Amino acid sequence: MKLGDLMPKSLLGQGLFVQDLKNHINNNIEIILKVRSKKLQETKDNKKFLIMTLEDRTGAVRAVDWYNAELNDQRLKEGNVIRVRGRVVFFENRVQINVENDYNAIRPLKKGEYDFTKFVAQSKKNPEIMKKKLWALIDQIKDRDYKRLLRAFFVDDKEFSAKFFKSPAGMRVHHAYIGGLLEHSVTVAEICKEISKYYPLDRDLLITGALLHDIGKVKEYVVTESGINVTTEGELKGHISIGAMMVREKAREIGIPEKKLLEVEHIILSHHGELEWGSPVVPKTIEALIVHHIENLDSKLARFVEIIENSNSDQAWTEYDKSLKRRIFIRGEELDE
Repeated sequence: MKLGDLMPKSLLGQGLFVQDLKNHINNNIEIILKVRSKKLQETKDNKKFLIMTLEDRTGAVRAVDWYNAELNDQRLKEGNVIRVRGRVVFFENRVQINVENDYNAIRPLKKGEYDFTKFVAQSKKNPEIMKKKLWALIDQIKDRDYKRLLRAFFVDDKEFSAKFFKSPAGMRVHHAYIGGLLEHSVTVAEICKEISKYYPLDRDLLITGALLHDIGKVKEYVVTESGINVTTEGELKGHISIGAMMVREKAREIGIPEKKLLEVEHIILSHHGELEWGSPVVPKTIEALIVHHIENLDSKLARFVEIIENSNSDQAWTEYDKSLKRRIFIRGEELDE
């Protein structure tokens, strides 16, 4: 009898994560992962195989099924949580799972058969401290209209604030965890507050825009047992347009002057910085330009930190990251001469 036979079937593979697979090269493993993507392909001699990208909250790994490719292509959908058995190998400079030759090597799981927190991490920062920092920033706003607008969202609207405090700021690139949106927004606002000391600008507008720039993400993302997913509204509108509409509706409810509303809307609409990056308009005020660069900096630094924390401590360089388009040097080893 194997050790696995003594374990509850619903718990097999729960403790193994993608980040652990590098320590299991040439070993057979069983792991629970979510299907990010799949593609049925064919070799030159007409043999079909299925390439899948599987993920959990620590990263993604490629898996290849040479034996039941067509069957698994038909029964699996993107977003499915599966238990997969296979051999971990290092192929084409990355970790890969070669699926076993067994019909049951891949099995879709139902809700209750896995721990959904495996796919959604939580912020490492204390949420209560982050909330206090948010409220402190609002209290420091001197402009009556901007303060009323912020309080309308984060203090008076209990339903919105509850969602905001738990929302992720992304699916996988940055702050992709419960509480990520709060963490990202407060960090951006605090840095903007410091920058306001050095330039002639509207400090209250800057902080207001920083705190509101990503609020559309409360409607763009939803956390479920299969992880972070994009809502139908999020797919059709995107968080930038959703956020701008949310601010306009709230501002009109409480009577914010149109000129001030336009300034805040512009920060939201331009915070991605470039048209090709998804902004309907480029930053055309100093406050909008600052929010764009700081939120972009925070998202990239958060990604750097995440990659370094999940990297192999025995390696000087991380693997290539598609979102950052680079590898990261993580150890201060002596450089090659």
